Amino acid sequence: MIFVENEPNNDPRVNLAIEEYLIKNIAPKEDILLFYINQPSIIIGRNQITVQEINVDYVEEHDIIVVRRLSGGGAVYHDLGNLNFSFIAPNAPENFHNFRKFTQPVVDVLNEMGVPAELSGRNDILVEGKKISGNAQYVSGARMVSHGTLLWDTDLSQVEAALKVKPAKFESKGIQSVRSRVANITEFLPPNPPDIMAFRQQIVEGVFGGGRVDEYVLTAADWDEIHKISQERYFSWDWNYGRSPAFAINRETRYDGGTIEAWLDVSKGGVIKQIRFFGDFFGQREVSELEEALQGKLYQPSVLETALEGMNVGDYFVNFSEAELLDLLY
Repeated sequence: MIFVENEPNNDPRVNLAIEEYLIKNIAPKEDILLFYINQPSIIIGRNQITVQEINVDYVEEHDIIVVRRLSGGGAVYHDLGNLNFSFIAPNAPENFHNFRKFTQPVVDVLNEMGVPAELSGRNDILVEGKKISGNAQYVSGARMVSHGTLLWDTDLSQVEAALKVKPAKFESKGIQSVRSRVANITEFLPPNPPDIMAFRQQIVEGVFGGGRVDEYVLTAADWDEIHKISQERYFSWDWNYGRSPAFAINRETRYDGGTIEAWLDVSKGGVIKQIRFFGDFFGQREVSELEEALQGKLYQPSVLETALEGMNVGDYFVNFSEAELLDLLY
């Protein structure tokens, strides 16, 4: 087992790039342990529809980073109170889909701390019925990753707010998250628990059996490649939003001028294939003009805003503003 320090870095787009770089380039015959702590962010599962998982308005208002990971599973909220661990190992039958193998060292450390943690179901660690860790896996060639979260002292109010999605009807092949009752590990510890880095060290010692820790130090050349991966994938709107499975979405709003329903058919590339407006609203112009202006555009707030430039939304929906329309659509 080799330990890799991320030096430290709190940007999830860089930390996921470190993980991807390690699985493809470093110590191909060794197991690797990586930890990272992210600034406020939402990490979307590979097969999820991003806008189906996040509270867009809240995320933008609070500068929460949204990034898609390579593994499946559901969306999770990260902040500086959440410790993430990643085991990189050979893609062998005894490893893939064996969550117990990779979570047991963590569970053992928690038990030694007096926290009655246990692996429950396929991939969650629970304490007294509450989820403190979710785990996921993915394969890349001859290697695989098993990574998970550990809610140490996360702002749980942020979790609820950031993942509370606008009411809407979706039709898609996306994998929707199942929300569980969650708790912080510190809730089950005596007052004045250790800080998150001390907790991390306890897990490191548990994984290495209290013996020598072999460490690989990332070089300048490694970091160059990591930042390249980060920019090309994890900073990309196309990866984080546009790679969502194709979906149809219906949103509705009521206002002083009546009711407006927006029906959108969005392609896998995040392009609006078709959009239709219905309702008992009044307008001076044909709403089909508005539909034509938006059709073929990326389903992205800034792109939709640009498409509406020069158009008076109130001409199509009396007493309804451009800002209200954008809020309805996204």
